Amino acid sequence: MLVLSRKNGESIKIGEDIEITIISSKNDQVKIGIRAPKNIGVYRKEVIEQIHQENILATKDFSKIIDLMKNEKK
Repeated sequence: MLVLSRKNGESIKIGEDIEITIISSKNDQVKIGIRAPKNIGVYRKEVIEQIHQENILATKDFSKIIDLMKNEKK
């Protein structure tokens, strides 16, 4: 992991198209702005992890339904 120190108003660039700017920082919270092309998804990590977990649970439920259907055919 690359670790950088930035002050309020300073930015970092990722490639040519993504810019992350420190808007403000106070106590233990940092407000950032992200400028990225619309075709690149920008999400909070906890949201992505929750969606991933729900997809895993949905897959397990789907597997249970398939197993029930197989048992009914016998």
